[in-house]
Amino acid sequence: MDAVEGNVLEREDLARALDGVQAAYYLVHSMCSGTDFVERDRIAAETFADMAGHLEQVIYLGGILPDADTVENSKHLGSRAEVGRILRERLPTTEFRAGPIIGSGSASFEMVRYLTERLPVMTAPRWIRNQVQPIGVRNILEYLVQALGRTDALGVIDVGADVLTFKEMMLEYARVRELPRVIIPLPIPLGLAARWIALVTPILNCLAEPLVQGIAKPVVGDRTRALELFPDIEIMSYIDAVELALYRVEERNVKTRWSDSVGEDESFEFEDREGVVREVRSRYVDVPPEAAFRAFTSLGGDRGWLVWKWAWSLRGFMDQLIGGPGLRRGRRDPELLRLGDAVDFWRVEEIDEPRLLRLQAEMKVPGRAWLQFEAEPQGGGTRLVQAALFQPKGFFGWAYWYSVYPAHAFIFDQMIDAVAELARKIDGELAGSGQRG
Repeated sequence: MDAVEGNVLEREDLARALDGVQAAYYLVHSMCSGTDFVERDRIAAETFADMAGHLEQVIYLGGILPDADTVENSKHLGSRAEVGRILRERLPTTEFRAGPIIGSGSASFEMVRYLTERLPVMTAPRWIRNQVQPIGVRNILEYLVQALGRTDALGVIDVGADVLTFKEMMLEYARVRELPRVIIPLPIPLGLAARWIALVTPILNCLAEPLVQGIAKPVVGDRTRALELFPDIEIMSYIDAVELALYRVEERNVKTRWSDSVGEDESFEFEDREGVVREVRSRYVDVPPEAAFRAFTSLGGDRGWLVWKWAWSLRGFMDQLIGGPGLRRGRRDPELLRLGDAVDFWRVEEIDEPRLLRLQAEMKVPGRAWLQFEAEPQGGGTRLVQAALFQPKGFFGWAYWYSVYPAHAFIFDQMIDAVAELARKIDGELAGSGQRG
């Protein structure tokens, strides 16, 4: 199977992408492309329909449509409905209509997550008492896959799980995360609510505003056709979908290999996305990966953390005061590490010689923290990558991270330079002893 890069607005690109294809999934939306996204979506759908006349099936994912007045007042829902109509009228189309999709990266889920995590007490528009019909991303994928090749599944199919209010979605999320939350509905204008969401969450205003417009009225579908056509799909509860999404966030975002994403001699990336804050730094070091690996796996214990030793000692002392391990555990061996070893207030979560070391923090923090190092061959040397990751829990988790971030900017930046210098020293020692290579 080949990947074809192109623009859905360009006929030549579509011709190349659809050559030899019998069925296609249409998952296109240009909501953040500008104020004219409705027109762009219309042109894209019409261009696709012009070029896809030979297809046996098109599968499109849209949104559950409320009453006509709500669609008229929501550009987002109106555009989704128009695209679906264009495709159904001109092509053999299966149109799934879904409410808020619960999964990592879904704008609806991220809005619930960040609002609930960051605001212990929140005032919210009265529309949060409106009913919506969320659905887990796993179930959406099952519908999309099982519909392929089925002519009986053409037309519109509403899908969803339990009917909840948006307020209940936030409170149920808070229950999963064991966060006490108070939500007070007030008559807040839609525009102000959207701007507030864009302010306190990483969600862009171009997404926040249409999301708010889309749930300003109840949005509940008729699942009759879905139950008749796909009786084998077991619909996840909202709680199960949230728990799975949180697990997948940690699995993907924490266990990511960063070496492929950075390429300059020196680079820095900061990201607050999907509930995880990341600081990723990289350096090119003219040593083999084995030397870099020996450098970062020798940290902690008697050697310490190379820079700002007084700050590490103070952090360890403060951790001990509140019941954490502090720095007193040291490490089992000054040079060798194995899975599960304690390293001061860290524990080895994964080690892959000579490429990767990931430490999970066991210090007392309002969330979960990791420190990861990678050594990836690059040219004749090594791309050294250092990633500090934090998954905050609740308001105090976010407050903690951003309060220590200024110190991180100095400590972690100097730390990767010190690790690189230690790698050069180790490489020299290996060369001198004849052990290198």
